[in-house]
Amino acid sequence: MKLRLPSALLLFLPVMFLVSCGQAGRAPAPTAGDAQPIGHVHGLGVDPADGALYVAGHNGVFRVEDGIPTRIADRWQDTMAFTVAGPGAFLASGHPDLREDLPPHLGLVESTDAGKSWTALSLQGEADFHALEMAGETLYGYDSRSGRLMSTTDRRSWKTIATGQYVDLAALPARSDRVLATTGTGEVHEVSLEGGPRPVGEAPPLLLIDSSPNGVVVGVTGSGDIFTSRGGRGPWKRVGQVPGSPAALTATDANWFLATEDAIYESRDGGTSWTPIVR
Repeated sequence: MKLRLPSALLLFLPVMFLVSCGQAGRAPAPTAGDAQPIGHVHGLGVDPADGALYVAGHNGVFRVEDGIPTRIADRWQDTMAFTVAGPGAFLASGHPDLREDLPPHLGLVESTDAGKSWTALSLQGEADFHALEMAGETLYGYDSRSGRLMSTTDRRSWKTIATGQYVDLAALPARSDRVLATTGTGEVHEVSLEGGPRPVGEAPPLLLIDSSPNGVVVGVTGSGDIFTSRGGRGPWKRVGQVPGSPAALTATDANWFLATEDAIYESRDGGTSWTPIVR
């Protein structure tokens, strides 16, 4: 982390937790009387097949229905990076369930049955992706082990397009050849496949970032302030705030979801108000 001032350290403490969580080993084994704890939330996504919210956490992938998260297929893998690639199709990374005889780093894994089973695609035992983002047919991923931001079109061969401490990724509306990325110090970079990274001018100090299909880019600071930008290059407008330390964000055209250390919130009015849906 390139944090130089105590104030910056306090502001971006959630970043340090995101980067370090789960990196030391595998997910915990199941315990008696399991109350379906999600653990720290690493990712959120909405499955277009049924509109359900899925939560990727330290203790597995969960489907949320009526405010109740249910672990899928009794799988306890520590699911770090997570993105919905299509109806019932998920891409993820992280660390395996202790009951599985797998390397400690999953690389890129895929599920085509909404998280019930997973197949290794690439970099198993090598990469620990902490962020994954689809932009058209291009998949972008940030490997926390090597500090590389990479891209792939076949999900098997990867190309490094930038290096550094990145936290979250968002597709740039109408462009598949570049991606928006937040850094450990709150900067927002636009990273292209050929030209590398460049700072996005006048962007607020964002921790998490995502884009909705209708072209609205949503960002949240370490203190929970919500900003939006049409197209992602500015201007940025503060629209609301969520209490607590942000951990994961996803945006659809209809609603946005944001996880903190205490709850998962939903906004149906473009980020102005937020309602807790999972405690």
